[in-house]
Amino acid sequence: MLVSETRAQVRYAETDQMGVVYHANYLVWFELGRTALLESVGLDYVHLEKQGFVSPVIEIEAKYKSPVRYGDQVTIKTWLKDYDGLRIRYAYEVLVEDRLCATGESVHVCVRAQDGRPVAMRRNLPQWHEVYEGLKSGAISRLRRSGEAER
Repeated sequence: MLVSETRAQVRYAETDQMGVVYHANYLVWFELGRTALLESVGLDYVHLEKQGFVSPVIEIEAKYKSPVRYGDQVTIKTWLKDYDGLRIRYAYEVLVEDRLCATGESVHVCVRAQDGRPVAMRRNLPQWHEVYEGLKSGAISRLRRSGEAER
């Protein structure tokens, strides 16, 4: 299973009055992780949008385990949990050093930007479909330094 790791420094603006990261910021970190995972396997979200598609979140879950505070550096681990040709489920872990601070999942679908209708990825986005199938099966298992996935 390919796991992408992204790091982020906690900024003061991301915390509440108690100096703890505000809960909604974890969703932003999930998106940073998801974007990094896609880029690491050669998928370009900007190109997807230029083709007339977008990938909205249809479900999200976050579980908070341990507080993250101003000044901490977080590591966001992201991987593909499931893919069925229409829905893509990503999983996340947010850590400070070895301390697990949050877990989560998000489910996305690809839709036509013009009318919001879901599309089958195999037919409409074959490159994306191939990569997701490779991630799901484990055929894409590690990253090259150039950012392209190795099979």
